[in-house]
Amino acid sequence: MNNHSITDEKIISASENEIVLEVKIPSSSDFFDGHFPEYKIFPAVGQFEVITRFAEKYFSIPEFVSSIKRMKFISPIIPETVVMLKLKKGEKSVSFVMSKKEDETMCCSGSFDFA
Repeated sequence: MNNHSITDEKIISASENEIVLEVKIPSSSDFFDGHFPEYKIFPAVGQFEVITRFAEKYFSIPEFVSSIKRMKFISPIIPETVVMLKLKKGEKSVSFVMSKKEDETMCCSGSFDFA
């Protein structure tokens, strides 16, 4: 599995159905390659990959996303940003919020269903 150089998450809090992680989005991630060369930003597809990867890792849900209920991208993430990722597992869904650690600016939020 390609982790796109996004590893070493730190668990801030965890329970059976909810986890908060601190994750650094390194400039070495290949998600930044060719994505606005003058002003690199972490693309939405990269954000969703990180969200689903950690949901699968910590909640043992299938990797398959059956539908995206809602997804909103609010603030760009630049290289070397540290984000807080909150995941909450429902019966067949996961909701998420990703925000910048330094000032708590929300970057994205939403929910998806899994099979």
